[in-house]
Amino acid sequence: MTGTRVTVAALLVVALAAPASCQSYPTKPIKLIVPFGAGGPVDVMGRLVAQKLSASVGATIVENRPGQGGTVGSRTVATAEPDGYTLMVATSTTVGLSANLYKTLDFDPVKSFAPIALISSVPAVLVVRPSLPIKTAQELIAYAKANPGKLNFGYPTGTLPHLTGEMFKVRAGIDVAFIPYKAANQTVIDLVAGQIDYAFEPASVLLSHITDGTMRPLAVTSRARLPQIPDVPTLDESGLKGFESVSWSGIVAPARTPAPIVDKLNAAINAELKSGDMRDTLLRLGAEVKAGTPADFAAFVADEVPKWAEVIKSSGMKLD
Repeated sequence: MTGTRVTVAALLVVALAAPASCQSYPTKPIKLIVPFGAGGPVDVMGRLVAQKLSASVGATIVENRPGQGGTVGSRTVATAEPDGYTLMVATSTTVGLSANLYKTLDFDPVKSFAPIALISSVPAVLVVRPSLPIKTAQELIAYAKANPGKLNFGYPTGTLPHLTGEMFKVRAGIDVAFIPYKAANQTVIDLVAGQIDYAFEPASVLLSHITDGTMRPLAVTSRARLPQIPDVPTLDESGLKGFESVSWSGIVAPARTPAPIVDKLNAAINAELKSGDMRDTLLRLGAEVKAGTPADFAAFVADEVPKWAEVIKSSGMKLD
C-alpha cells in the first residue's frame, strides 16, 4: 500500500511539474533561427517577429544559419531540445521544397518540427522584359506556343520562383528554356536589361520596378489580386484555374515541444498579427497576413508538400 501511495505521489509531482514549467516559460532568452542570410526577406520577417515576441513573451534573439537551401538552419532546430527556447522561421523552401528535393537529409523537413503559427504569404508576380510586346499572361502563352523553345525564364535552381516557373510551363503546356542563376538579384538585373524574357519574382522585390515601368507585370500567383497592384489579374483569372504559388513563412519549434508552450507562442504571434502596426508593416512588404492555430498551419503544410512533389516530378529535378 505504501508503495502504491509513493507511485501515485510521484506521478502527481510529474503531472503538476510540467504545466508549472510551461506557465513560467520563458525564463531565459528565446533563440529564433533564420535559415537564410541576413538582409533577405526571410531575415526581415524573422526580425519583425522577434521584436514583437520580445515585447509580449520574452527576449527573443535572431540567429542566422544560412546554407544548403535552408537545410543547415533547419537541422539546427530539428535536433535542438524541444523546450521552446529554439524556434525557426520556416518557409515554403525549407518545408514544401526541401521535403521533395533532398532525399538524403538526416532529419524530416516536416515531421521534425512542431508548427506554431503561420505568419504571412507573399505571392510572385509574372513579369516580362519591357521590350517584349506582350501585355497579358494569355499573350505570353500564345507566343510561347507559336514559338516553341524561343522564350526563356530564369532564377536560382531549386527555389520557389524556379519551381513556380516549372509549374507554369506544365499548366500552360509550353516549351520554354530555363536559365539557372546563382543569385536571385541577378535575375532582376538581367530582366531589366533584356537578357531574359520573363521571370516569377516575389511581389515584395518587384513593386518598385513595376511602379517605375522597368518591368511589365502580367499576373500574380495568389488566388486574390494584390491590393498594391489591383489592376494585375491572377493566373487563375488568366485561364490557369487553381494556379497558386506563394512564398510563406511561419514559426516552428522542434517536434515534441510541449503543447502549452506552442499555444502560448501561437496566441502571442496571432495577437501581434491582428494589430494594425504589424499588419501595415507586412502589407508594405507585399505580404498577406496569415493567422490561425497550430492545426491550421499543419494542414497548410500538408497541402504544400504533395503539390510541389508533383511539380518536381514533372520537371525531373534532383538536387541530391
